[in-house]
Amino acid sequence: MNKRLKLSCLSLFLALVICSCSSQKKYSYETVPNDPLKARIYTLDNGLKVYLTVNKETPRIQTFIAVRVGGKNDPAETTGLAHYFEHLMFKGTDKFGTKDYAAEKPLLDAIEQQFEIYRKTTNEAERKAIYHTIDSLSYEASKYAIPNEYDKLMAAIGSTGSNAYTWYDQTVYQEDIPSNQIENWAKIQADRFENNVIRGFHTELEAVYEEKNMSLTRDNSKVQEAIFSSLFPKHPYGTQTVLGTQENLKNPSITNIKNYYKQWYVPNNMAICMSGDLDPDATIALIDKYFGGLKPNPELPKLDLPKEAPITQPVVKEVLGPDAESVALAWRFPGVSDKDFEILQVVSQVLYNGKAGLIDLDLNQQQKVLNSYGYPMGLADYSALLLGGLPKQGQTLEEVKDLLLSEIKKLRAGEFDEKMLEANINNFKLGELQNMESNEGRADMFVNSFINGTDWKNEVTAIDRMAKLTKEDIVAFANKYLKEDNYAVIYKKQGKDPNEKKMTKPEITPIITNRDVASPFLVEVQESAVKPIEPVFLDYQKDMSQLKAKSDIPVLYKQNVANDLFQLIYVFDMGNNHDKALGTAFDYLEYLGTSDMTPEELKSEFYRLACTFYVSPGNERTYVVLSGLNENMPAAVQLFEKLLADAQVNKEAYTNMTSDILKARSDAKLNQGQNFSRLMSFAMYGPKSPATNLLTEAELTNMNPQELVDRIHNQNSYKHRILYY
Repeated sequence: MNKRLKLSCLSLFLALVICSCSSQKKYSYETVPNDPLKARIYTLDNGLKVYLTVNKETPRIQTFIAVRVGGKNDPAETTGLAHYFEHLMFKGTDKFGTKDYAAEKPLLDAIEQQFEIYRKTTNEAERKAIYHTIDSLSYEASKYAIPNEYDKLMAAIGSTGSNAYTWYDQTVYQEDIPSNQIENWAKIQADRFENNVIRGFHTELEAVYEEKNMSLTRDNSKVQEAIFSSLFPKHPYGTQTVLGTQENLKNPSITNIKNYYKQWYVPNNMAICMSGDLDPDATIALIDKYFGGLKPNPELPKLDLPKEAPITQPVVKEVLGPDAESVALAWRFPGVSDKDFEILQVVSQVLYNGKAGLIDLDLNQQQKVLNSYGYPMGLADYSALLLGGLPKQGQTLEEVKDLLLSEIKKLRAGEFDEKMLEANINNFKLGELQNMESNEGRADMFVNSFINGTDWKNEVTAIDRMAKLTKEDIVAFANKYLKEDNYAVIYKKQGKDPNEKKMTKPEITPIITNRDVASPFLVEVQESAVKPIEPVFLDYQKDMSQLKAKSDIPVLYKQNVANDLFQLIYVFDMGNNHDKALGTAFDYLEYLGTSDMTPEELKSEFYRLACTFYVSPGNERTYVVLSGLNENMPAAVQLFEKLLADAQVNKEAYTNMTSDILKARSDAKLNQGQNFSRLMSFAMYGPKSPATNLLTEAELTNMNPQELVDRIHNQNSYKHRILYY
């Protein structure tokens, strides 16, 4: 071999070595200092965002694929499109969901053309004939389709929780997968997002019609729609709904849906959010391998949505339906990415936090209403503060509204304890820690940040900024936004809703299901080999500490090494089946103080400690649960034990509670969900259902409340055990 040839061979060898060494692509990513999730945020060359956080607690990974498009993006002539397409994303591609796409495609194209003719035809006889053609073509197309193959693919890789949801700003697809199935998951999802095929269109309309029909009988949905149309008379949040109008749903357009898919379902408008037992370097390489080829839309439109004018007088609306009467109030605020939304979250907690807010102590604790609440609703373009209340027996909705407005007035006047702000911060920290305990909660934080366009750094540091807010800041904010005339009020009354006209489903010929057919794509995934996850077995004797508390009470203990939360559970082997007054006794505890503390002081102290307790009397067992920030556990246990041992009878509170229980039972009979639950219980147990183990009206009325307090005092004397984490 001559010298030149040797040099050429050496050069080629070195080039191959260099190429091999550099083939392991390095991906740059963003991080944020002091991020408790230690998130890595990648942006692929095609614009796809990828959020990754590691959590080794279980060998599973929660995945969300978020698309920044929702009901507000629906064309005015085809509202409900975003939600409908969400359904169609489960129908497959040219690789799965079909046994012969080449033969199926001409039929699908013909169906699309017929729907375009159908939606533009007004003569009912002609529409019926066209739909008959659509039905016939759909039957022929079904000979090639394989329904539910996506479900089989997810089952093959061990995924759980297959689902999706559509809201005004987003459409999100979720799967919980084993940690050894990332590649198969990525292969399936990338194909699904890149090569979606719209099949089974007219049969899926049945499901969408039914969802729409169900929404027409849900009073909560009608109240929410009335709130949005009041606050947002120009913006799509208020001018159209996610489910769409009946007229639009009756005249769908496959062509519009395809254009929508090409326009919005693109990598530079999507994010993959994952939390779990993953290797970030290997995971991002797999995501790039399968999703990196998706083509971005360089002309992704920016919606030019109308701005809302200030509300200068109360907007009043009425909603009719079968449920019990209620009232809702709402104020409009800037969107989630605005700095004022952070302040709104603090303001909302001052008003209502479930324990020691103004509404909690002034209205619920003092039993001035049957129930009342408040919370912020965050959306990308605007947000809202919602307050609501249910009247007591004989109370009017106007009276409930005035009571809620009186708490707003107190807020504007600064009539609240400034210590509440510090307590709020402790509880925000508690909520964040609780949220980060699950992969779903962690990954969902990424989804919200992406959809709302917030900087992850701002998400991580939000509580620090909230902690600096003063009472003066809160009062100024309340006076700026929560005025006496810039709100909407929705009265939910009982009555027949004249707008409740259900959609009639068209006649559809049952399609061929091809249950025993599998696409090559499915077979390939089913037969793929992955490294098995080795089980980890716990030794009950070694991995749990078994202790004895006072009076030889057994304690099962496991140290929490994941975060600074604790949970203490007292387990009693007795429940409503043994003593049907037990549940009422612990309901009564909510309104009781001790010999030296009022109920309001107790609630405020628990809230300050960022600790909470609840009692859950089941049929056979009663669980008394105390949880919260670990640093405050000793004080919380002492306070809780004091309450159990020293609760004082309050006869007026018992009389009020009895009246409220009877009103709540009457209201429950008007609620579809509650009736369905009782029917299921009756189906399982018959007339002697555990659901009937409660005090009758006569027993409630004649009960001496001291008997209930004695049950509370004696609870710890019953045999029990303690679970401590």
